[in-house]
Formats: sequence, C-alpha cells, structure tokens
Amino acid sequence: MNQIEIDSAAVVRPRWWQRRWIVWIGAVLLLVVIAGWFGVEWGMRQVQPMLRRKVVETLAARFHSPVELDRLSLSMSRGVIVMGGGLRILYLAGYLAGPTKPDARSNASPMLTVDSFEFSTGWRELLRPTTRVVSVKVRGLQVNVPPKEERGVAMPDDPKRRLLPRLGIAVDTIECTDAKVVIETSKAGKKPLEFAISRLVLTDVGAMQPLNYEAVLVNPKPVGNVRSTGHFGPWQDDNPRDTPLDGSYEFTHADLSSIHGIGGILASTGRFGGTLGKIAVEGVTDTPDFRLDVSDHAMALHTEFRAVVDGTTGDTWLNAVKARVGRSELTAVGAVTRSEGTPGHTTDLHVVMERGRIEDMLALGLKANPTFMRGALALKTHILIPPGPVSVTRKMRLEGTFAIHGAEFNDVQMQQKVDAMSMRAQGKPRLANVRDAEVVASSLAAKFSQADAVVEVSELNYQMPGAQAQMEGKVELVGSTFEFHGKVRTEATASQMTTGWKSLVLSPFDGLLKKNGAGVELPIKVTGTRSTYDLRLDFPHDTRARAGAASPRQ
Repeated sequence: MNQIEIDSAAVVRPRWWQRRWIVWIGAVLLLVVIAGWFGVEWGMRQVQPMLRRKVVETLAARFHSPVELDRLSLSMSRGVIVMGGGLRILYLAGYLAGPTKPDARSNASPMLTVDSFEFSTGWRELLRPTTRVVSVKVRGLQVNVPPKEERGVAMPDDPKRRLLPRLGIAVDTIECTDAKVVIETSKAGKKPLEFAISRLVLTDVGAMQPLNYEAVLVNPKPVGNVRSTGHFGPWQDDNPRDTPLDGSYEFTHADLSSIHGIGGILASTGRFGGTLGKIAVEGVTDTPDFRLDVSDHAMALHTEFRAVVDGTTGDTWLNAVKARVGRSELTAVGAVTRSEGTPGHTTDLHVVMERGRIEDMLALGLKANPTFMRGALALKTHILIPPGPVSVTRKMRLEGTFAIHGAEFNDVQMQQKVDAMSMRAQGKPRLANVRDAEVVASSLAAKFSQADAVVEVSELNYQMPGAQAQMEGKVELVGSTFEFHGKVRTEATASQMTTGWKSLVLSPFDGLLKKNGAGVELPIKVTGTRSTYDLRLDFPHDTRARAGAASPRQ
C-alpha cells in the first residue's frame, strides 16, 4: 500500500516546465498591468492640460475676463474625478474702470474666487469638444461686485477667438457650499453688503438663459434661516442691477433680539420678482411674541407688506404695510435705507392707525400691568429710527397726533375719582360718592413726540361728561412713570358741585370762580408709576414749576 501511495504522488507532481509556464503568465500579466498603469498615467497627463484649457476658456468666454486656475488634477479612484482649486475670475460686471487703462488694474481683487471644485465624468466626455458634466461641487465661492462707478463696459469679444476650435464644458447642476456674495460701495462710511450662503444649488446652467436655484442662507440681522427657490439670470455683464430674478422665500426662526431693543421670533413667507436693482416683494410676517425691552410685554404681531428692494444695496422702500398688534391695526409707508457715515440702516416710516387700542400701545411701551388706560385709539405719526448700537426704544424718534375715545382707567380708585369728578362737574354732587355710580368714559386728543425713551405730550384735550381738561406732560418709558399738569373746566358752578353748608358757603363766590364760560376752572395734576396712579387738585400751584416739568426736552 505504501508503494502505491508513493507512485500516485509521483504521478500528480507538476513538471518543471509547468511551474515555469505559470510564472511566465504571471510575469506577462504584471507587465500588462504596469504598462496599463503607465498608459493611463500618460493619458491623464495628456488629457489634463486639455481639460484645464477647457475650464479656463469656457469661463473666459462666458465672462469676457481673464481667468486663473492654480491647480487641476484627475483621479481614477471612483471613475474619472476632476479636482481643481484656486480659481479666479477678474471681471463679472465689465472690466475695472479707472484713471489708467483696464489692463493696468489687473492686480485688483478678482470679482469671483473659488477655493475648490470637483466633478466626475467619463473618458469619452473628456475627449469630446464640449464636455458635459452632470454636477459640479464648489466649495468656498465668493463673489465681489465693485461699485458701479468702478466698473466699465463689458469686454468685447475677440473676433480671432471665433476662428479657434470650440472647446468648452456644459454643466447641468452646480452645488455650492460656504458661499458669500459681497456688494461693495464707494460711499464713505458704508460697509459692503454681505450675504453668507450655506448652500446654493444651480440647475439648467446656461450662458444665455435663466437658471433655477435653491438657496439656504443665514440672515445676519435679524438672525434667522432663509430658504429661497426661483430663477436667476441671465447675468448682465455691463450692469448687474439689470439681472432678472424671481422666486419665493421662507424666513424662519428669525431672532429679533439680535436687533437691540426688541425681541421675539419672526417667521415670514413671500414672493419676489424683477431685477437685482429693483426687486418687487410681497409677503407676510408673524411674530407671536413681539416685545420692546422697555416693557417686555409679549404681543402677537402680524404684517402684510409690499415693498421694492435694491438687491445691490439692501435699500428697501415699503409701498404698503398692514400690521396688526394685539387688537390694533395700522398701515405704514416709508423706507429702510443704508445710512451715510454710520454703519447700519435708517428706518423712516409714516404710520396711520384708524382702529387701534390704547392698551396695546401702552403694553408695548410701559411695564405697568395692567395698563393704566383702555379705549379706542387713532393716531398718525412719523417714525425715524437711525442706525447705531443704542436700543431701538431710545434712538427711535416719533412725532404725531392721537385721539382716544371711550377711555376708561383700569385702576379702580382712579376711575372712581374720575367718575366722582364728572358727577360734580355736571352738578350732581350727591352721586359723586356712590360706589355703584355709572362709570364714565372719557375722550382725549393731543400732539406727541418721543426722543430718548421719553414721550412728550402737548395740547392734551381731555373731556368727560361735565368737564374738560387742558394738560401737558411726559411719560418716561424706561422708568414707567408719567406726570401731567393742567386745568379742568366744569359745566357746574362751585356751589353746584357740593351739597349742604359747603354749597351755601360757595354760592356767593360762583360769579368770581366762573371763567371763560366755565362754571369753575381749577388746576389739576395726574401722576403715576407702573403700579400707582394719582389724580388730584394742584393746590398750591407753582406755574413756573409746572412749565419746567412739562416743557419738551431739548
């Protein structure tokens, strides 16, 4: 048996030439792989300059501008991967103008830069005159648009270029991350307008047709997320302001506390269209917890607006704004424009409120809770908010008129004093001390102005059944205090406002106390804080002290 096993093993043992044949095959395969590798490497080295030329010539022809590309390489790790970086395009909006020739300004900052880009394609596409690319991923895109006065007309086409073979790259989709658009200004004191875009997808990219876009960006002030979709282009080389665009937007989680002096979380949706220099916008906003820092009372704010926006400067003209805060409705027109000499924007509005509530306005402006008065409010005012780091309530300037009808005081004791005064002024003194007497409603109208968080009120005409008061004073918004001085005129005489022996004593003096057709004219004052109110006769009365307390601030 052992002999048989040995012979069998000798039979199956490979011969020396069989083992050498296997080695030869392995060596040939290795040589083929090495040759193939060198062939691919040689092919990539031959294709790379051609592809680089395609990229540069495509962009140069599109923007009529010199184009620089620091690096471009090909990889076979996942098909044919093209990677590049350090891309610079000098002109996007016409060549740079200046006292010297355009080529003398060639060292100026490029209008478009790209940190890196990447796309995949096939060998057949690379070898075609026009290489079609499905998607290009771009990182670190920055567009710098200089002021109009620093731009010239677009560079004309070179007729000689038309005779050269047409080489180019056609792209279906461009996806950008970490992008920024900077629109510069030549006005002294103004900072460039910057838009940081976290993600931007461009589709149907073509030189002479609008492209579709989807953008996600963080609005700097108020801080919030903006998502927008629409159409953009074609880009106007000679004047970017004439570039068409349209679309819709959704502005969410906008934190108004990033604007010093106000608070709340705003959401807005809308549509827009026009050109980059004149964008017509329609939209709505909702802020369920809008508040001012002087009161910190949250109120629901809803607005509907139509505006025109200059996308190159950020200036906005509000053609029509309808707003509802609490139960009050108002309309406004005006503008929000960049300021001269100071970073930021100036808000200039004309506001009309025909159906408002005074308690809503007092809740926004005073810490008192509940507010000291309620009633129907109508007003007209001019609002000016200059730029600067100061709180909105302190830098805001107001000037206008208001009227309140059906006014009642929320403080029971103060309303009882008003009721009693009204009864006496009507010659019904016996009803003045009755606790369940009818509550009287008042009306008042005045002029007002606001500066440094202080509201000055002048020509205040306060009327209630049987009496009329002329007053002036001020309201401190920060401290939630107010003080008014004036005089009250009654229908009844002094004796008619009292009973018993007091009436008999005052009766001989009725003729002396009558003045300008009034039964009695008496000095009064109204003072209070966020939680206390006081109405009383102003005796003894210092006219000079009153005038000093109520005079407008300088």
